[in-house]
Amino acid sequence: MKTQFIRDSFAIMSKLALQSKLPTVGTTIFSVMSALAAEHDAVNLGQGFPDFECSPKLVNAVTEAMRQGHNQYPPMAGIPALREQVAAKLLALYGRQYSATSEISITAGATQAILTTILAVVHNADEVIVLEPCYDSYGPNIELAGGATVRVPLTPGTFRPDFQKISAAITAKTRAIIINSPHNPSGTVWTAEDMQALEKILLPTSIILISDEVYEHMVFDQQLHQSASRFAGLAERAFVVSSFGKTYHVTGWKVGYVAAPAELTHEFRKVHQFNVFTVNTPVQHALAAYMADPQPYLSLSDFYQQKRDFFRAGLAQSRFKLLPCEGSYFQCVDTSAINDFSEAEFCRWLTTEVGVAAIPLSAFYTAGFDQQVIRFCFAKKTETLEKALIRLCQL
Repeated sequence: MKTQFIRDSFAIMSKLALQSKLPTVGTTIFSVMSALAAEHDAVNLGQGFPDFECSPKLVNAVTEAMRQGHNQYPPMAGIPALREQVAAKLLALYGRQYSATSEISITAGATQAILTTILAVVHNADEVIVLEPCYDSYGPNIELAGGATVRVPLTPGTFRPDFQKISAAITAKTRAIIINSPHNPSGTVWTAEDMQALEKILLPTSIILISDEVYEHMVFDQQLHQSASRFAGLAERAFVVSSFGKTYHVTGWKVGYVAAPAELTHEFRKVHQFNVFTVNTPVQHALAAYMADPQPYLSLSDFYQQKRDFFRAGLAQSRFKLLPCEGSYFQCVDTSAINDFSEAEFCRWLTTEVGVAAIPLSAFYTAGFDQQVIRFCFAKKTETLEKALIRLCQL
């Protein structure tokens, strides 16, 4: 009886075997390295999240919103007060007037925003240009939409955009291009000249721009963040994506936004309503109240520059070769002076033997391009960074 049950179970499972929509995708490197760090009690400078708390005012604002009864579904596009705050910020910082009603949408984090955008605009066999190394969700998102990913490398070493290669990658099938500045993983920041060069390339086309700007408030050394919203020829074709989680140290809340012209937003919301429909109500009310004071996001660059400078000064005493860090909260280093391990081997060894977790840059390339460069996250408490630096400088 038991044997027959087992046979029947296997027969059913064989009939239900799925053909994967993402056959080459496994567990993300971020989950793998975080689990390895926990297993070996390593300092986790791998996954990009702060280990310090957000402002108590923000937490209190969520509690107050709950007490005021903001606990049911909000409007699908987000509560008006939060969309109005976002529109006001974009106007003040970048000079672009977005309608809070028809051009701003609140999302369940930036990752959902990017997926929803791609699902809204990419059709079967459309091509989407991505610039590698890049955030690892871009490719699978395009694949889920039935599109083809066209990978253009950023310049090795500097990670600056190569506009000749970008232009050469454009075909009649190109539907969209995804850019990211400040850049994860390299920390490179696009200049106004870079944005103008892209604007010129896209001008004669109908290509959609997806501008991933989740680190918009982490730009260092008196540089300005060059949002796609600043440039009329880009803004008119752009979905601009950002993250409250990154800005306010609440990555676990998973709340972001998309700003786009009304026609593009209309298509975005068609997918959004069936993708997540809407986003946590009390958190939206709290963010709207907290954004009334712009100082937290206006001071964020200085806050993270202090952490960057502290971490870089410590690493300068090590055998790592520092690469530039113009923005974001990531620092890349060259490991070639330490050993000849591959990036993935080095990160595993660093975690298990030295006690500091990092991410191999090859994880941000589909083909695993290895440059002996790894990425550290410095969005950590000073004592966390000190502990990591002691270990790293002993190499």
